[in-house]
Amino acid sequence: MVPYDYLLAAALLASVPVPAETLPSCSPQLCAALQNVAVEWELLDQREVRYVLARSEDFAADISLLRRRFQDLRDAPLASDACRFPERALVNDLLGFNRSFRQFVDVRQPGEPARHRELRSAIQEIDQLYHVWDTVRDARCEYYYVTVRRQALKRLRELLGEERYHRAELPPHVPIWRCQAID
Repeated sequence: MVPYDYLLAAALLASVPVPAETLPSCSPQLCAALQNVAVEWELLDQREVRYVLARSEDFAADISLLRRRFQDLRDAPLASDACRFPERALVNDLLGFNRSFRQFVDVRQPGEPARHRELRSAIQEIDQLYHVWDTVRDARCEYYYVTVRRQALKRLRELLGEERYHRAELPPHVPIWRCQAID
């Protein structure tokens, strides 16, 4: 590959949108460079290469797609960041327990009207924790495209906060502080 093609590819991906008619024509070398840069920057999953930037008539739409992804993901962690969190199989087990615990609390509500507010609050906490752990599962799901996993990591960082995210400090999968109170 010509270094010029890589520079042009990087500039095209990171630039502000321009009218389609001002875009350069997509030579095979430029399209290959764009695909390589987009894959390296994790804007394009390797599995998408066969149909994104594959046809010259789709060039403007494909560049537009990749530019949107660049804007959406520019502050998102790289997909490799997900390996700092528990594996998907474990997360699935924890989420299963979360749903069972929620069902247990949910079933108790009608029989304990005096504790309705407390049990309702517990259900909200259980659901919030589910959302965090479901986001971890999305980030660890290898068959999801790299862009989906990066979006999940970005969402997880927002849910946890910057410090807790960088320490990979996850909350429990159920509100353990509620276990005795609900019993």
